Amino acid sequence: MTTRKAIPFDQLLVQAHHLWDTQWLLLTAGDFSTGQFNGMTVGWGSFGTMWSRPFAQVVVRPIRYTYGFIEEYDTFTLCAFPQERRSALQVMGTKSGRDGDKLSQARLTPIRSSQVAAPGYAEAELIVECRKIYWDDMEPAHFLDPTIEKNYPQQHYHRIYFGEIVVIWGTEAYRAPEAGENGP
Repeated sequence: MTTRKAIPFDQLLVQAHHLWDTQWLLLTAGDFSTGQFNGMTVGWGSFGTMWSRPFAQVVVRPIRYTYGFIEEYDTFTLCAFPQERRSALQVMGTKSGRDGDKLSQARLTPIRSSQVAAPGYAEAELIVECRKIYWDDMEPAHFLDPTIEKNYPQQHYHRIYFGEIVVIWGTEAYRAPEAGENGP
């Protein structure tokens, strides 16, 4: 089991582009206590500050099975995993929860989150617990770079969700040193 500790948002240390584009994250929405949840691998999103709150922004296409869960429930988690779990993220991103138990195939263990209904995972090295605070539908007429449209050959445009980060749990690798910890 991975040892995670609470990380204040201002001490979260990530290589943002690498985390989203190369390492990937597992987005999960639903309710752990009822067993009604689904997760999917995501590679597009962001972390930052909006309305003076720490947030994570994710996008989900309406055709995805997870879309129904993120629409119905008001919380979600984002989990990062060590490289040796890469095949699990492949399964979670290519299989649909509509068609069977992809969690068993991915060999991931859902766990209760500390402050939100959506689960985290025992194998995760980073768990970001979020509460939805805003959504909007992507509008192709607003693409200023026409090459973006190539990402939507079937015109299944994403819904964008902003989640206020309510707590972060991670290994020491995700925690920046506090001022004075490593030098003047």
